[in-house]
Amino acid sequence: MEGDFRHGDRARLILPQLRLDDLLSELQSRLEAARSTRDRVHSLLEAVVSIGSDLDLGTVLRRITEAATTLVEARYGALGVIGDGGDSLAEFVTVGVTDEEIAAIGHWPHGGGILGLLIKEPRPLRLADLGAHPESAGFPANHPPMHRFLGVPIRVRDEVFGNLYLAEKRDGGEFDEQDEVVLTALATAAGVAIENARLYEETRRRERWQQALTEISTALLSGTAPDEVGGLVADRAREICDADLAFVATADEVAGEFVVAAAAGRGAERIRGLRLPFEGALGAEVHEHDRCLLVADAREAAPGDAICVELPIGPALLVPLGRGGSARGVLAVANAAGGAAFTEVTQRLLEPFAGQAAVAMELADRRRDLERLSLLEDRDRIAKDLHDTVIQRLFATAMTLMSAGKLADRPDVRRRIQRSVDDLDETIRQIRSTIFALQVEPDAESLRSRLHSVVDDFTGLLGFAPSVRFDGLLDTDVDPQIGEQLVAVVSEALSNVARHAGAGRVEVVLDVRDDLVLRVEDDGCGIPPGGRRSGLKNMAARAEALGGFLELRDREGGGTVLLWRVPLR
Repeated sequence: MEGDFRHGDRARLILPQLRLDDLLSELQSRLEAARSTRDRVHSLLEAVVSIGSDLDLGTVLRRITEAATTLVEARYGALGVIGDGGDSLAEFVTVGVTDEEIAAIGHWPHGGGILGLLIKEPRPLRLADLGAHPESAGFPANHPPMHRFLGVPIRVRDEVFGNLYLAEKRDGGEFDEQDEVVLTALATAAGVAIENARLYEETRRRERWQQALTEISTALLSGTAPDEVGGLVADRAREICDADLAFVATADEVAGEFVVAAAAGRGAERIRGLRLPFEGALGAEVHEHDRCLLVADAREAAPGDAICVELPIGPALLVPLGRGGSARGVLAVANAAGGAAFTEVTQRLLEPFAGQAAVAMELADRRRDLERLSLLEDRDRIAKDLHDTVIQRLFATAMTLMSAGKLADRPDVRRRIQRSVDDLDETIRQIRSTIFALQVEPDAESLRSRLHSVVDDFTGLLGFAPSVRFDGLLDTDVDPQIGEQLVAVVSEALSNVARHAGAGRVEVVLDVRDDLVLRVEDDGCGIPPGGRRSGLKNMAARAEALGGFLELRDREGGGTVLLWRVPLR
C-alpha cells in the first residue's frame, strides 16, 4: 500500500512538470513566430519605403524585384512587364542571374508556359515542381535549373501591369502560404509605386516634348537651315522616347525612295544619307496611309529594309512626318535587338511631336522661298538697272570718244582714244557677264558656278588665280550635254597649263552666242614639238563629237592660245 501510494504521488508530481514544459515550448514557438512575423512585416515596410523612394520607372522595377527575392528568401527573381497587347511580355527585369548567363540564354521570355499562365490567369500561383505542371514549356538552353516557383500579379489600379516571378528558396524548401501573403502585399504596394513612376515619367516626357518642339520651332523660324533642323528633330525624338536610335527619312516621290536625311543615336553615322526603295521599306505603309506603326522586331517586320540590314535593331516606332499632301516622310525611333519595346504612351507623344515638327519645317521652307524670291527680285532689278542705265551710258560715252577720235589730228591722241574705247568695250562685256550671273538663282548648281569652281580648284596648282570672263547666256543657252563637255575641257586645259606651261598668267574667256567659244590663253613656254598630246586629242574629240573643232596657236610674246568652238544652234 505504501509503495503504491508513493508511486502514484510521484506520477502526479511529474505530470504538471511535463505540461509546463509543453506550454513553455509552445509559448517559445509562438514567440519565435511572432518575432519572425514582426521581422517580416518590418522587412516588408522597409521594402515598400524603398520602392516608393524613387520615381524613375526602371529603378522602381529593379527595387521591387530585389525586395521580393529578399522577403521570401528566393535565389532567383524576375518582374515581367506585360505589353500593350496583353498577351506577352514587353520587358523582363531579373535578379540572381548573371550577365553571362543572360547572354548565354539569348533573350528574355516572351510569355509562354507558366509565365503565360499567370498572364492569362492573374492570380497567385505556388508550385513545388515547375516541370510537373501541365502548362510548363520547359527552359531554353543554358537556363539555370529551377523547380520551386511562386508568382503573383502586380496590378496598377484595375490593370495588370505585370507579374512577379520567384524561384528556388535559398534553404531548398518550398514557398509557403506566408511567402505568398508577403509577396501579394508587396505587389500591392508595388502597383502604387509603379503608377507614381509612370505618371512622373509621362510628365517629364511631356516637358521634354514641349521643350523640344519650342527649340525646333525657334531654330526653324530664326533662319536655321532645314537640314540642320532635321538632325535636331531626330535627336530630340530619341530623347523623348528614350530610344537607342532615331532618324528622319524624307520621301523622294520621283525616285520612289526614302532618304535618311538625319539620324541620331547608336549607329546613326552608318545610315545617314542611306537611300531605301519604297518597296520593302518599313516606313512605306506609314507614309502611304498616314498611320503609325509599332513593331516588336523591325527585322522580322521588314527583313529587306536597308536600315534593318545595316543595323541590328529590334523594337521600332514609326510615325508620319506630316499628313496628307504636306507629308514629308517618316520619323522613326528604334531600340537595339532585345531592347525594351515602345508603348502606346510613347506613340501618343511622338505622333503630335512629328506633326508639329513637320508644320514648322513647312513654314520654314515657305519663308526660305519668300526670301529667295525677294532676293531674285532684287537681283533682277539690279540687272535691269545695269543694262538700261550703266551700259547705255558707257556705250554713249564710247560712241562720243570714237567721234572725237576722228577729229583728232595727232596719231598718239587717236591711239589713246581708241584704247579708252576698247577699255569701255571690255567694261561693257564684264558688266553683261555680271548681269547674266545675277539672273541665275544664287544657290543653284548652275553651269557658271561649276566652271568657277573648276577654275578655283586650279588656283593652288597654278600658284595664282586665273582671269575669268563669261559673256552671254551661259546658263540658259547651253544644254546639259554641251555643258558637261565644256566643264571637262576647261579642267583639261588648265591641267595642261599647270603641268607643262610654267605660266605666270592664264586667261579663261567664254563667249556664248550662236557658237560657244572657249579661249584659254597663257604666257608660258608653249607646246614643244613632239610633246605628248593625249589631252589635246581628247579635247579635239569632244569638240568634233558636238560638230565643232579645237584650234591651237602661239601667243604673241610667248605662250599658247587654245580655242574650243562648238555650235549651239
